[in-house]
Amino acid sequence: MTLKKRLIMIFVIVLCACGIYGIGAMGITVSGGEEETVEDDSLFGRRDTLYLWYTDEALTDYLNSAAVSYSEYQSDVRVIPVYTSGREYLETLNQASLNGEEIPDLYIISNDSLEKAYLAGLASEIRLPEGAPAMADKFPESAIRAVTYHDKQISYPFYFETSCLLYNKTYLKDWARAQIQAEYDAAAGEEAQQDLDNGGEPQEDMADAADDAAAELTVSDEEVEKKVDEALPHKIDDILAFADVYDAPEQVDVFKWDVSDIFYNYFFVGASIDVGGVNGDQADSICIYNEDAIRCMRVYQNLNQFFSIDTVETSYDSVLQDFLDGRIVYTVATTDALSKIDAAAADGDFTYEYGISTMPDVSGELESSSLSVTECVAVNGYSEKKEMANDFAVYLTENATDTLYARTGKLPVYDGGSTYDDPNKAAFLQEYMSSVPMPKMIETSNFWVELEITFAKIWDGGDANQDLKALSEKIMAQVVGGQYEEEYIDVPEETTGETTEEIAEEGDESGESGEDQSGGSAE
Repeated sequence: MTLKKRLIMIFVIVLCACGIYGIGAMGITVSGGEEETVEDDSLFGRRDTLYLWYTDEALTDYLNSAAVSYSEYQSDVRVIPVYTSGREYLETLNQASLNGEEIPDLYIISNDSLEKAYLAGLASEIRLPEGAPAMADKFPESAIRAVTYHDKQISYPFYFETSCLLYNKTYLKDWARAQIQAEYDAAAGEEAQQDLDNGGEPQEDMADAADDAAAELTVSDEEVEKKVDEALPHKIDDILAFADVYDAPEQVDVFKWDVSDIFYNYFFVGASIDVGGVNGDQADSICIYNEDAIRCMRVYQNLNQFFSIDTVETSYDSVLQDFLDGRIVYTVATTDALSKIDAAAADGDFTYEYGISTMPDVSGELESSSLSVTECVAVNGYSEKKEMANDFAVYLTENATDTLYARTGKLPVYDGGSTYDDPNKAAFLQEYMSSVPMPKMIETSNFWVELEITFAKIWDGGDANQDLKALSEKIMAQVVGGQYEEEYIDVPEETTGETTEEIAEEGDESGESGEDQSGGSAE
């Protein structure tokens, strides 16, 4: 072989080698006959990696998308979402932080677990990016309370859950239209009678004349909407008063909710009891047994005389299905109801209009307040990349929330898009803003189970005063570490004003059965 040919051969080999190296550097591999691009940090510069843990599979696609968009926003950082079982979540986090090679840098957790996380070193005080506005300037007070522990903000509020009043708007509009038409009929009848009294010519059939006059007055959609808005209950007695006059369709309940779950009952006492102070983290700020709480629970108990609901057989899913089937006018629902109703409507299984309203007060004197849980993004105290983790947490909870509901069915605490242009979603946000965040204290972790049991006892006829007293003594004994006894509070039964019990009795005296008043729910 001549020298020239040798040089040509060497040149070709070099070219081939360079080509192979270039392909390898670009990360092009052949798999199943298709080219697949794989990122190689050695060519583009090594990027820092953040591991984000979460327990809700419904977030998977959304978090993956947010991670990709963040890499475009912050090209030197990549985020890897890691789905983890919710069982023993904090323990698993702790083990991975102490012994794992891929330490979770940040994670999503409910606000009631923040004290455990902080005491375990798994949550650290947040550090907002330089120049960023304070959290109080961007989030509602309820969200700030949810993420605050001993005056430190130790996570970022992401999305929330709370309860609102869900109602069948079709039924209310039909009722409103009938009410307005009845008013027209009455006015036409009075006008005809007045003409006769003033010397007018007597009509052969005054009733027919009045009907003709009323028929000329068409009830507008605007009038109906206004009447519905005015009819939405501001207190529990408003629902009872409506039930007393509403001619419910057969097998339709005026008011039915899951009385077995504390999340849907809590609004009755939410504004009257205190568990942990403003931020739910103070063991010396507990007040469960008090006069207002006793009165609230008596109102709750009296509802069983009007709406007979079985605490054993009733569940949230069954109640929501009844609503979808058109068998309930009013119920208490959480945010998941929105996507379930929309899905049922899309499938043709829900053919009504609906609406969401904030929860009514217990009475004219006793306010209500729903319970709320805030899902938060916490930065791991063991992470070596806290600053980067904080930056991504801000991005996830603020910049990336505009499509959160559309992709997951979850309502963001902060929304820079158009989520809350929908009045039904806006009603949930309004309720959340006045809600009571789930407390964080370890000492009262069983409070919710015990409160749920107490609600069931009172619903089924227990003594509201004695049952609340016993609950308070049990919880306080846990907090103080010894026996605790409350001083008995003498709260007389209501003797003035129209109570729920009196409304129920009025219906009985008028000759109407409980079944007629409640649309088939009373026994």
